[in-house]
Amino acid sequence: MHPALASGNVALVSGGASGIGLAAAKRFAGLGMSVCIVDLGDERLAEAREAVADEAAEGAEVAAFEVNVARLEAVARIEEDIRARFGGVDVLMNNAGVQPGSDVFGPRQNWQHVIDVNLWGIVNVAQTFVPAMIERGREGLVINTGSKQGITTPPGDPAYNVAKAGVKAFSEALQHDLRNREGCRVEARMLIPGFVFTPLTRPGESEKPDAAWTPEQTIDFMFERLDADDFYILCPDNDVTRRLDERRILWAAGDIAENRPPLSRWHPDYAAAFDAFVDEG
Repeated sequence: MHPALASGNVALVSGGASGIGLAAAKRFAGLGMSVCIVDLGDERLAEAREAVADEAAEGAEVAAFEVNVARLEAVARIEEDIRARFGGVDVLMNNAGVQPGSDVFGPRQNWQHVIDVNLWGIVNVAQTFVPAMIERGREGLVINTGSKQGITTPPGDPAYNVAKAGVKAFSEALQHDLRNREGCRVEARMLIPGFVFTPLTRPGESEKPDAAWTPEQTIDFMFERLDADDFYILCPDNDVTRRLDERRILWAAGDIAENRPPLSRWHPDYAAAFDAFVDEG
């Protein structure tokens, strides 16, 4: 495993009260790592803290912090608290996200909320915690949760796509910066989930669709690909294979390289060409 994923180390998970974040927090605690769960809602956090503590190996502590990651000053306060209590963070999983829905000319508050949490939340947490991780001189790991929607930008929720495209660009810039810092022992990775059954993707539903993975499957895959030293941790699901993801991503890049209309995958004039491109790959 990555050397930062070690018993006695400390992991912070934003968006850690449910879904992928909660599954990751449980896994970190099971390794003997102390875990700091960051999310909103006292009741949700209390339940998550108990669930993670139940999975924790001996000696691992579990703490919960109610923080809106879109507010830089709130993130700065918990950084001070966590440093005082645990000495710092070794693994930072930047996972908080919302998806209220949007359209191009939809309510501004939806756009603002999505971009504040999904993009500025990532930037705020990274800019607050990563400099101290570098200064400690220890092996460190930052995992930012992106989305395929930030790469292929499908129609239907443009605010979410814009925010997640920003997460991709920021994560790439972060890793480039870290690997070129002399003596830096902190690395960044980007988790790109497939269809995962979580409260974010299926609010109010209790039965997992057949096509979806569970959060636990996603974290299993994340650990597998961390072992393989992947930066882009591109997750399949029960409906979409790695090969199909690759063809969709290549087609999206081809819109620019070949000067096709934007989102040509969903353009009727290119439907047959896209199907042929997928089949030939």
